[in-house]
Amino acid sequence: MLQMPDDAPQGQTPGVDRLRPVEAFTGSLAQKTYQTLREAIIGLIYRPGEALKKPEICERLGVSRSPVSEAIARLAAEGLVDVVPQAGTFVARFSMEEIREGAFRREAIELAAVEEIAPRMTEAQLVELRRNLRVQEVLVEDGDFAGFYKMDGEMHALILSLTGHRKLVQVADTAWVHVNRARQLVLPMQGRVEETLAEHRAILDALEARDPEGARQAMRRHLRQLLTHLEPLERDHPELFLAERKV
Repeated sequence: MLQMPDDAPQGQTPGVDRLRPVEAFTGSLAQKTYQTLREAIIGLIYRPGEALKKPEICERLGVSRSPVSEAIARLAAEGLVDVVPQAGTFVARFSMEEIREGAFRREAIELAAVEEIAPRMTEAQLVELRRNLRVQEVLVEDGDFAGFYKMDGEMHALILSLTGHRKLVQVADTAWVHVNRARQLVLPMQGRVEETLAEHRAILDALEARDPEGARQAMRRHLRQLLTHLEPLERDHPELFLAERKV
């Protein structure tokens, strides 16, 4: 079942009242504003197709128009918002073309990562992954999707960091940004977090066995599950997706 945030009071943009304050982030005011809006867009606080109204955002965050305009320009460059002249700024709808490309790039990165680290996993590294997985188990029991999503991301980031390639996490995050937003539709589906947890266990099992091929297969199965859940959503909720271009 598709779950989206509840409507905001009449006359107000649904997402604006749920923005985290800029003080929750670090950096310049423009950077903080960007992080606030990006988090809300990726977390579906702002819905695909929803208008971003600068005056409301400025009032909610207590900032001037300048950092909001700068943040929106960065979000537009990432493809997360569409700026339409004489019409306004809108959260980008999902694009299955971009999602498939992002999933392809992320899979290439993560499969290479687990294959590289599997033969040389240390016990200390495995302990970190086991701890993460135990927290995931508790969050699943509690039905805490947001907390599970956070730990899921930390597990993948940890695996990438173990390669020793300093920029790899950032590169993967850029490749994954559109997929990351779309997958927020999937986690609340009945049984999906339990399936995801089982897939994470399989990855950890292969890493504990120092089995590169087993780790690749487990990671591939995990990452490819997402598209099997998203494609029916595109059919059932076309208002959230861009129409596919005909070749």
